[in-house]
Amino acid sequence: MAIEIELKAWVDDSQELKKVLCSLAGYPAAFEKADAYWYPAGTETAPSSGVRIREVVTTDAAGKVTQTIWVTYKIKEVQEGIEVNDEREFEVSDKAAFEELLRRVGLEPGVAKHKQGWAWEYEGITVELAQVTGLGWFVELEILTDTGGIVAGARTRLLACLQQLGIAENRIESRYYTEMLRGPRGE
Repeated sequence: MAIEIELKAWVDDSQELKKVLCSLAGYPAAFEKADAYWYPAGTETAPSSGVRIREVVTTDAAGKVTQTIWVTYKIKEVQEGIEVNDEREFEVSDKAAFEELLRRVGLEPGVAKHKQGWAWEYEGITVELAQVTGLGWFVELEILTDTGGIVAGARTRLLACLQQLGIAENRIESRYYTEMLRGPRGE
């Protein structure tokens, strides 16, 4: 079990922010992530969280390419603009077989999301600079912990990192990407 404490903020100048991040945290890993969210069949409105199948292609600093398929499900919550998610995640080797299992238990694909960018580890924080197709550029800051008791301290660390990156707090986006991708009314 992992508690994921994260925030995301809109980015105006992705190239400038990438330079800042490289100066602070070194050479990044490049990534491309394709997500498909699965929900109960026949639902009019998708719930805030479903089962996510994520295909990830990562290229590390040495040029090594890794492809992985992750399955994630979460209990999502937003506390003062910061996401606090109880997250469960595991790897699968056969995406098509897992999708067939989801269909057989009554789920169907819903919202899809694609993002690509770069990732760094900086002072115990995972930092991603990502372009989300259809939405724009974001910086995501994340701390993983085994206990939710440190939310206030993690929030302080995330906000300090955001400030160090030169991004104002009013650029924080508290909506989930899936909500934003569904449209202005969450459809």
